[in-house]
Amino acid sequence: MSSPHQSVPPLESSHTAEAGEQTGQQVRTIRVPPLAYLGLLVLFFSVFFFFAGWPLGLWWLLLIPVAGVVWVARTRTVLSESGLELRRVFGSRHVGWAQLKGVSIPKRGFVRAHLTDGSTVKLPAVTYDRLRDLIAASHGRIPDLFAAEEAARDAAANAAAEDDKDAAADDK
Repeated sequence: MSSPHQSVPPLESSHTAEAGEQTGQQVRTIRVPPLAYLGLLVLFFSVFFFFAGWPLGLWWLLLIPVAGVVWVARTRTVLSESGLELRRVFGSRHVGWAQLKGVSIPKRGFVRAHLTDGSTVKLPAVTYDRLRDLIAASHGRIPDLFAAEEAARDAAANAAAEDDKDAAADDK
């Protein structure tokens, strides 16, 4: 006997696979942070005041925030078992894990992927702050740079501690 308070599961939920996605395949998406929309709203209001002053001559200024919204909505890097799907405003590219040789972190901009053919590709929306997500989603295909740094720091601290012990033993 069923209770009148039982709920019927929805046809689609956040736990169902998206179209084209295989069940069991883990897909992770790295996007431009949604806070960028707030900056675009401020830009819209800034541009709107100029537009209100001369609508016939400055209508094109309203296209700048619209282009920004399209860029934020479209730009992303999708990580799956088959590789990386790099999506930009005007196109996308698939990079398989076998093609990936390594990554580099520039001073500014997005992280770059070095491919086995010698070319370099920017990873859209992947900045230094999101690098840990990229490494975790790669399941070991990209070496953990942060773990290597911590291991080097621990080794240096251990070497310094041994030097201190040796210096203390020599003083006795």
